[in-house]
Amino acid sequence: MDNEVQTTRGQGTGDGREANGGRRQGFDTVALHAGQEPDPTTGAVVPPIYQVSTYKQDGIGGLRGGYEYSRSANPTRTALEVCLAETEGGARGLAFASGLAAEDALLRAVCRPGDHVVIPNDAYGGTYRLFAKVAEPWGVAFDPVALGDVDALRGSLRGDTKIVWVETPTNPLLGIADIATLAQVAHDAGALLVVDNTFASPYLQRPLELGADVVVHSTTKYIGGHSDVIGGALVAADAELGERLAFHQNAMGAVAGPFDAWLTLRGIKTLGVRMDRHCANAERIVEMLVRHPSVRDVLYPGLPGHPGHDIAAKQMRAFGGMVSFRMESEEVAVRVCERTELFTLGESLGGVESLIEHPGRMTHASAAGSPLEVPADLVRLSVGIEDVDDLLHDLDRALA
Repeated sequence: MDNEVQTTRGQGTGDGREANGGRRQGFDTVALHAGQEPDPTTGAVVPPIYQVSTYKQDGIGGLRGGYEYSRSANPTRTALEVCLAETEGGARGLAFASGLAAEDALLRAVCRPGDHVVIPNDAYGGTYRLFAKVAEPWGVAFDPVALGDVDALRGSLRGDTKIVWVETPTNPLLGIADIATLAQVAHDAGALLVVDNTFASPYLQRPLELGADVVVHSTTKYIGGHSDVIGGALVAADAELGERLAFHQNAMGAVAGPFDAWLTLRGIKTLGVRMDRHCANAERIVEMLVRHPSVRDVLYPGLPGHPGHDIAAKQMRAFGGMVSFRMESEEVAVRVCERTELFTLGESLGGVESLIEHPGRMTHASAAGSPLEVPADLVRLSVGIEDVDDLLHDLDRALA
């Protein structure tokens, strides 16, 4: 595998929104201002935390700003939902209590018992558990498919397929799927294309512009960015589908609380600058890992030898802050995870601090014994924004 990381930074995916005069605003401007006008009463430049459950009505049915009960809508959550929709270029954004709550609401809104879904054959372990332990007993069938193989996808589609579920990059093997091509295949079969955009974030990748119908996020990760809040999101390309999802959000009730929404909104303001640093640090770490004699293989879409490199270069601004690599055995992989100091041994990802984990025993343990079981010798890094020389030293010491 070629050991020089290639970058697409600056090529972008056409992000932004129309401003006054028709000028298209850049991503960072949208992230800072969408849904976040200064408070009309006080002039506060940060949206307030509306820690409230109910609202005074001006007569029966006379709602102030459309608010009656905070499960249905809350001004702090509304600010986040508007920002999420605009950063992804969608018609409707919805904030949930977690990424899996968002996924569950989407499945309940779109699928019925007897329907079928295609998922990646290396999907996130929690997503696999949701399908295997919740959706399938409810009556929704699913098939794991290698979504980098378009012919394999076509062969898996059925008359009752309602969703093609995509992660790109995937967790933890960093596989890449061609969003535009898969959208066409899914739509030809009468199915929706759902893209989990958690690893890339809307800063690096805009699936709706490539034909996806819904974007899913664990906002706990890069969007929140500080490992201090749990949350999830759906962004729909179509307003009608957005209304269906909003109905289920309200009816099922797993909404983001106002303080969680405020923390997530604070995080999204710096998403662009953080992602630039995550990506730059990851590239340096990959360059070290591919040269290290103890590392058997490095999985990173920025490497020209990665099978999805060309597609990633086409549909992503840069290649992200997630890196996986394989050691000579499970024992060695576990030892590396336990020896780092700056890289904290822990689950989750996308925070400003660097994390290291053993997916087979940690985040993807629920996939053990299934077709989605991950290699036992795999190590996953979430590369943070620390001084990269310190991170390189920490890894080099752990690999020695």
